[in-house]
Amino acid sequence: MASLTQTARSGTLGPRLRRLPGLAVVGNLGSRLVAMGALAVVTVLVARAGGPSDVGVLALLRVLPGLAGVLAACGLPSAMGYFIAGPERDHAQLWPTVIAVMVAGGLVGMLGWFALAPLIQRYFISSTSLAVVVAAGVTVATQLPVAVAKACLQALEDLRGCNVVIAAEEAAFLPAYLLGHLFGLRGPWLIVVSLISADILVAAGAWVRISRRVHESGVRLGGRAERGLAGRVLRFGLRSQVGGTVGLLNLRFDFLVLGAMAGPAAVGIYAVASKYAELLRLPALALTWVTYPRVARMGASTFGPRARRLMAPLLAGGLLVAAALALLAFPLFPWLYGEQFRAAIWPAVIIVFGLVVEPAGGVGSAFLLGTGRPGLNSWLLGAGLVVTLVLDVVLIPAHGAVGAAWASAVAYLLTDVLLVLVMWRLTRARP
Repeated sequence: MASLTQTARSGTLGPRLRRLPGLAVVGNLGSRLVAMGALAVVTVLVARAGGPSDVGVLALLRVLPGLAGVLAACGLPSAMGYFIAGPERDHAQLWPTVIAVMVAGGLVGMLGWFALAPLIQRYFISSTSLAVVVAAGVTVATQLPVAVAKACLQALEDLRGCNVVIAAEEAAFLPAYLLGHLFGLRGPWLIVVSLISADILVAAGAWVRISRRVHESGVRLGGRAERGLAGRVLRFGLRSQVGGTVGLLNLRFDFLVLGAMAGPAAVGIYAVASKYAELLRLPALALTWVTYPRVARMGASTFGPRARRLMAPLLAGGLLVAAALALLAFPLFPWLYGEQFRAAIWPAVIIVFGLVVEPAGGVGSAFLLGTGRPGLNSWLLGAGLVVTLVLDVVLIPAHGAVGAAWASAVAYLLTDVLLVLVMWRLTRARP
């Protein structure tokens, strides 16, 4: 039986992409830019139709259900790069185990959401009804297969497939939203139905592609899950997901605090600023998820010198892009979103400069994950979360969105500097 790794090595794209990893990063970045563009169009439509309140609902429903699903599955997506590309890639029961964990995690997360819906509605999404919040729980089970599929395709070296899913995850929402609008849906109900429809469409296409890739190699997706393997996947994923959850909280905890203290309208203003600033995170995400499975295959000793050589150009590029985005925000926001979103400009500028080290930090995070150190990666991300928690509580009550921006910027900068320093130390040549 041919292994997945052997199949990837015999493909026409695999060797070329290994010689030129920059092509893989550019492709991944391009797909993220398409997704960001689609999200920007959707945000404009929602802002024009429902104002900041509906934008806040959309932002929260893109964060909370996805987080619930990944937590219920013990960080399954973050474990895929290591298990599918790393030491256990040829395990006969790997794929049925992955699917079993994914299905169980989606169901547990969805049921947990239903149980907590009254609290979620009361404290975070109070501008809409409890029925809408309950219905949004379905997206817990629909978002998780999309997240797992992206990680699987990346680990399988199906870079084109992974890029299509990344772009489609956001782009599919737009036709679903427009179609729902034509059928008379409005407001939060339109948002929820569009999210569910888009997730189902993208997940179905992604898993059909995975099935084809796996079957071409002579391996079966179906079969009996192995308890021991599931335990190893869950332990790795859980250690990694501590970092993933911490990173997401660093990225979105300010949304939750603003939502609790100032309501969805304030979240809508801040969501525009945050999403714009996060354009600078796209290269970092591309570098992390392209590099992570490569590190798992190559090993630390081979990849380390390459990683060190990347640091200087990545730091310089981050600074240049940050300056360009900051200047562009001033004319762009009122023209694109309307005068009521002018208040989002300074928060966006502040966050942008907090992300200047993010591309270099992305390589550092990929190195730790790919060398089997998800716990260390989580500890470093945890340092940033502590800063976020403290500064959000101190700054948001007095300064609102600007305070949230300062809290996030400081936390991002600290986390990325720590990731770079630790990777630099671990890759230092031994005497």
